[in-house]
Amino acid sequence: MSTKDQDRPDFTDQDAVRFADELFNIQGVVQELPSERDRNFYIKTKSGEEYVLKIAATSEQREILDFQNATMKHLRKQGSTVNYPQVHKARTGESIVTVSDTKGRPHFIRVLSYLPGKVFAKVTPHTLDLLFDLGKFIGQMSHDLTGFSHPATQRDLYWDLKNATSVIKQHKELITDPDKRSLVEHFQQLFEAHVQPILSLLRTSVIHNDGNDYNIIIDKAHNPQERRFGIIDFGDMVASHTVFELAVATAYAIMDKPDPITAAARVISGFHSVFPLTEQEIELLFYLICTRLTMSVSICAYQQKLEPENEYLRISEQSAWTLLFRLKEVHPQFATYTFRHACNLAPLPQNKEIVKWLQANRKQIGFIVDLNLRTAPLTVLDLSVGSSTFSSLLYADNTSNIADIVVHKLKTENSCAGIGRYDEVRWIYLTRQSLATITPGKEERNIHLGMDIFLEPGTHILAPMAGRIHSLQTHATNHTPGPTIILEHQTKTKLKFFTMYGNMNKDSIRELELGSLVKKGDKIGTLGEFKIDGKKLSHLHFQIILDLLDHTGVFPNMAKSSQREVWLNLCPNPNLILGIPSEAFPSEPLKTTDILRIRDHHISNTLSVAYQKPLHIVRGLMQYLFDDTGKAYLDAVNNVPHVGHCHPHVVKKLREQAAVLNTNTRYLHKNLIKYAQQLCATLPEPLQVCFFVNSGSEANELALRLAFTHTKQRDLIVIDGAYHGNTSNLVDISPYKSDGPGGKGTPPHVHKITMPDVYRGKYRASDPKAGEKYAREISGVIDQINKGGRGIAAFICEPLMSCGGQIVLPKNYLRETFRYVRQAGGICIVDEVQVGFGRVGTNWWGFQTQNVVPDIITLGKPIGNGHPLAAVITTPEIANSFNTGMEFFSTTGGNPVSCAVGMAVLDVIKEEELQKHALEVGNYLKQQLTQLKDKHPIIGDVRGLGLFIGVELVQNHKTLTPAKEEAKYIIERMKNLGILISIDGPLHNVLKIKPPLVFTKENANHLVTTLDRVLSEDFVNLAK
Repeated sequence: MSTKDQDRPDFTDQDAVRFADELFNIQGVVQELPSERDRNFYIKTKSGEEYVLKIAATSEQREILDFQNATMKHLRKQGSTVNYPQVHKARTGESIVTVSDTKGRPHFIRVLSYLPGKVFAKVTPHTLDLLFDLGKFIGQMSHDLTGFSHPATQRDLYWDLKNATSVIKQHKELITDPDKRSLVEHFQQLFEAHVQPILSLLRTSVIHNDGNDYNIIIDKAHNPQERRFGIIDFGDMVASHTVFELAVATAYAIMDKPDPITAAARVISGFHSVFPLTEQEIELLFYLICTRLTMSVSICAYQQKLEPENEYLRISEQSAWTLLFRLKEVHPQFATYTFRHACNLAPLPQNKEIVKWLQANRKQIGFIVDLNLRTAPLTVLDLSVGSSTFSSLLYADNTSNIADIVVHKLKTENSCAGIGRYDEVRWIYLTRQSLATITPGKEERNIHLGMDIFLEPGTHILAPMAGRIHSLQTHATNHTPGPTIILEHQTKTKLKFFTMYGNMNKDSIRELELGSLVKKGDKIGTLGEFKIDGKKLSHLHFQIILDLLDHTGVFPNMAKSSQREVWLNLCPNPNLILGIPSEAFPSEPLKTTDILRIRDHHISNTLSVAYQKPLHIVRGLMQYLFDDTGKAYLDAVNNVPHVGHCHPHVVKKLREQAAVLNTNTRYLHKNLIKYAQQLCATLPEPLQVCFFVNSGSEANELALRLAFTHTKQRDLIVIDGAYHGNTSNLVDISPYKSDGPGGKGTPPHVHKITMPDVYRGKYRASDPKAGEKYAREISGVIDQINKGGRGIAAFICEPLMSCGGQIVLPKNYLRETFRYVRQAGGICIVDEVQVGFGRVGTNWWGFQTQNVVPDIITLGKPIGNGHPLAAVITTPEIANSFNTGMEFFSTTGGNPVSCAVGMAVLDVIKEEELQKHALEVGNYLKQQLTQLKDKHPIIGDVRGLGLFIGVELVQNHKTLTPAKEEAKYIIERMKNLGILISIDGPLHNVLKIKPPLVFTKENANHLVTTLDRVLSEDFVNLAK
């Protein structure tokens, strides 16, 4: 068995040009392609046809090449949507011809069609859907090769997995690193122990045998409806075991993946969906994948010895080594359980029978504590990520008193014990100190695999059935409970399972002996004390385990969400033994699919849902949001929670006042006047009179009424692309809505002026007078209004345009527009709903960046940090003109609770210096984003002030063609990677970044690094 051809062809590009023309009647430009044994030349003709001219080594046999050609022809006849190369015949009509080199040695030569697309290794990103489709492709090819035969199929090939032992033994000594060589020997032993003895029982067929990430070609990779797979390099084809095809492709597909087992499961699932695997094949897949990688690094060591300068030979070597070290940490049986689940099989075959036995023998199973949990009064605790029971704990400045709350709850409900639920998504120990440790998008172990029983320290722990002490551990480890006992049990039918008891008193379990037998009801220890910040909270962690996966002493008690079903199968519900009545437990929380279904029925679909795959958010914490799986998202777009989601000070003040009084403003209350005073203290004279309402839209509606009443006019001037609210009147003055889908355009009394966009507008940033020139347009509009015999009521604008695309107004724009408006008798309204309260960094209010003072300002969103609170603030003169005899009243506007919340928001902004923080972090983020602009041509403009930032995407810097589809792709990918941003602008091509003001430089770095990654992906990479 040869490991490498020593006689590679020695031909030049000029030779390839000559051979293509003389032998195959193909004329075109030639470029050599990298290869291991053959010499391959890419040819492109003037008419655009593409070919590959392949010159074989002298050692190559004609019947092997004929085997390859026959296989390609067979596969193309199957009529699938897969791309396979087509053999191009020579002038003589032959598919294989012979040429001689300068030494007179013969070489076989062929021409194949060139497959369109990119090699799998160069496609980014490798999504789970793409991996599934890869598996389907490999499965379809395996299906299509079933029954195919050729005289040359039976050959001894060193890349055939069944030869793994001899190949690895032959080359492993060339691996000089002892750790790497030991790793190779580890997987060699697994292959010999688990695969070799049953190879003869596996089904066989012709296999391609080299579906590596550089041989698999994908055309239109990121269009799931149109993507087509193809495969090249049929040189390693052989008749062997069918499952090897999948193992080879999977081994390369999972390189450089953060979770290789999940990635492998997707490939396997796709394969199984079109070409079902046998259970025996599934059992061997993990070993086969590892063995292929082991063969690869072993052969690579030999090839590098022969050709140390050949970079192609080490193209995947480092990734293979990294993957092998990671796979060594995976228990083979856990991988198999995961692969079975991917194939719609029960992860653990024994699960059904053991669960059935436990159900049938429930009456014979004893108690695990000296308390009858089946009849005693119990309190089921909510310890989930969305728990309201422990809401205050998550936002405290110091470690919270969980023990006090649990004890109080049990005492209030007269319960003998508290129960912590099985299969619960947990995150109850998150405190504000740990904010810095949150990694957005990272999957944590947070699915609880057991049940907790909250009892007094020293409670006796009993064996619920006969068993043997399997292992003891007197200390806690990461993701595991404290001092732990594991008992081994066995049914009469020899089914084996285990029970685990965590948080034991370590002194009590030291008295036990490994291997000793226990009877039902025997005391196995006492419950220990678990301390949180010095407070005692005792609870027994109880778990059933069907396979210990070679763990001793302790077993993981939490699982990742993506592996949830496998772990739940591995650790079934402990209530099978505890027997707590089902009515003691609350109903299961609604799943995302249920919420969507009910929402579709009861909620108008005009109320849109963000993202293609909607997020089910259950908790907010400062600049983070958490979904129902506990996954953290960095919120870089939600400017409503201005000082952070559920800021502890704001929540505290809301709770305190809500517990005392919440009524309307017809009664006197100090909060109303105190808040008005504090709010007006941030504003210049003469803005001193407040009207409190519930939303930004309500505030803008009231502002219009004030303007109409004061001026006795109706005509309004607005900026094109602006948005001011969702009422009928406000939609009329919001071109972003009225000129958009479903809109009716602006009514006659509303007049639009050009958006002062210095990036793509008439006057650009390079013009120092751009602000004055844009402002001049308003003068002409006012003249037209006056010519119609009417006057102007008001000009309304945002000091920075949000829905307009995060537009920063040019210098002097508002100074000049205000001058024109006031000269005409109108008033100037500034909508600070999106911009105010220090967001711009340099100033408290956005209008201050333009050195103007408006007649009316409207406030919303950040004013209450998400609480329904808004305000209109104006001058005494305008306020007095509104006193017409008609009372203005907002039932809940300015109520004591809302005012308490508003004051709390002001407190936080000042005490935590969030305006200064917004300036520093905003400038830093803008600088980092600007650096990305130099790297990624899709970024046309980066603009903003403080933490009000927009990134405009264009396909061409000269034409400024908006990159609308790319923008949609980017926000979806960023969401998948744990960062929330959105799209703004009339052309829907501006990335909107307006996070809570507690956003940090570390958050900025994470956002920019992630955006850089996404911008480098195929879909948005303009250089693709």
